[in-house]
Amino acid sequence: MVFHKHIHIIIIFFFSINLFGQDESYNKHLYDGNINYDKDFLLAENSYRKAISINSSNIKAPYNLSNKYYEEELYDEALIRQVEALKNAKSNNEKHRINHNIGNILMKKDLCKEALEAYKNALRNNPDDDETRYNLSLAKLCADDQNKNNDKKDENKDDQRDQKDENKDDQNDQKDNKQDQKNDKNKNDNKQKNKPSKDKGSAKLSPEQIKNLLKAMNNEENKVQAKINKKKQKGVKIITKKDW
Repeated sequence: MVFHKHIHIIIIFFFSINLFGQDESYNKHLYDGNINYDKDFLLAENSYRKAISINSSNIKAPYNLSNKYYEEELYDEALIRQVEALKNAKSNNEKHRINHNIGNILMKKDLCKEALEAYKNALRNNPDDDETRYNLSLAKLCADDQNKNNDKKDENKDDQRDQKDENKDDQNDQKDNKQDQKNDKNKNDNKQKNKPSKDKGSAKLSPEQIKNLLKAMNNEENKVQAKINKKKQKGVKIITKKDW
């Protein structure tokens, strides 16, 4: 993402020899940081840090240090220092520049929605800045694209979730079908067990049982034959037809 506006850098030089105490020490380290700003990153960073440790409520050192971090692509560190400076900013001009730079940092971190809010805050403090408005339009386009991508991701997640649920239902159906088949098989097995076997027929008779059965049959036959013989001995009554 290319920005139309460069980050504002507050470079303040102090030449007064009448400075003393805390302010004198602060301004000395601030001056050293500004001198080394384009020459030596580590020396500049160290000087700004010393100035901040002396007076954390002065916005100049954290603001300049944040801008240096931005140039070095240390965006997290840059954001921390800009927020630190914003807490102590008093004028509309200071708040405008800090919020504008915060927007730039957030855009570098692909936090377009948050950058959009930062640019809005910058314009609240300076509505006439065309460059901030330009960056605001870029942030809005970026945020809209991210929202569309997020919506698409959500749709894909929903589709995947639905597909997963459908696969789970299919698995459950298959499981139920297998269980039904198993139950049917068990029923058939039980029927086969309860059904008389053709090979076995009735219970197979032992030789002794066959002998007893034949004996009983002979006894019955003998009884019937005895009755027949008895009737023969008594004679059979003949019914004659009556003549007309």
